[in-house]
Amino acid sequence: MTEEKIEKLIGSYEITSAGSKNKEIGQLVHVAGAEGTHMGYLKKTFPRSASLRGLKIVLDCANGAGYKIAPIVFEKLGAEVIAIHTKPGGTNINLACGAMHPEVISSAVKKHWADIGIALDGDADRVIFSDEKGRRVDGDHIMAICALDMKERRRLKQNTVVATVMSNMGFDLAMQRAGIRVVKTQVGDRYILGTMLREGYNLGGEQSGHLIFLDHSPTGDGILSAFQVLAIMKRKGKPLSELSKVMTTFPQVMVNVDVKTRKDLQSVPEIKKAIDDAEKKLKGKGRVLVRFSGTQPICRVMVEGPSKKEITELADAVASLIGKHLG
Repeated sequence: MTEEKIEKLIGSYEITSAGSKNKEIGQLVHVAGAEGTHMGYLKKTFPRSASLRGLKIVLDCANGAGYKIAPIVFEKLGAEVIAIHTKPGGTNINLACGAMHPEVISSAVKKHWADIGIALDGDADRVIFSDEKGRRVDGDHIMAICALDMKERRRLKQNTVVATVMSNMGFDLAMQRAGIRVVKTQVGDRYILGTMLREGYNLGGEQSGHLIFLDHSPTGDGILSAFQVLAIMKRKGKPLSELSKVMTTFPQVMVNVDVKTRKDLQSVPEIKKAIDDAEKKLKGKGRVLVRFSGTQPICRVMVEGPSKKEITELADAVASLIGKHLG
């Protein structure tokens, strides 16, 4: 893949001698009216007969790509919008705001007594929500809400949703109860999209709030994703706090370990034993996921289970051995 070739060039420091020919270099083209076109497209993904009148929305634009059109498009549908972090300065994108800092939108919702909080990330392809009580609602919850709604309306293709290995066990259990199949991929929206296109599915996403509604777009769009959630709220006449009860999140702990070398973890007896022991202690009521980062010299240890104290101890034990043998 082109992306992998670029990564290899950067990593090998050969990028300076691998110049492209003029015909291979793209051009920057200004498209007049692009903002209006995009807003019009977004509005078409929201039911024609519905509106957002009566809803007070706090919108965190993360000082990023959505700062201009996001407040406008929600207002055009009738919502009362309180927009924050709408002044990009070149260095403040995602700075203590947006989807990467969900505590900010949660606090703002409570401050303004809003019906919902919507936090975009810097390039506006992800979204994290706050319900009217100031509680975070992440991508797993949104996928669960949307999957159930799409199944009910017979819009969920092959009765399947695509998620990554990082999705919470609570999501899997909620889908299992609803009779919806979950297909898992590696972490990354490109793997989700690839599976969706290859197998013919139309809903997928990540816990981080990167969601793909393939009936509308082949990529994540935080505003579009928000519209899907708001449409369900309007259609069912329920607040987000009520809708998000479709799944219960299992406690989840993530420990990142700096590593100097990468090895098959199963080939290191001490690490393998620690992982096996952790899984045995969870007795089928949790899981252990250990994987190397695709972009950093880091090994990520994720443990889920019913007890936060227990999974923290298990994650730390596995991480300690990884640091000892690979750090």
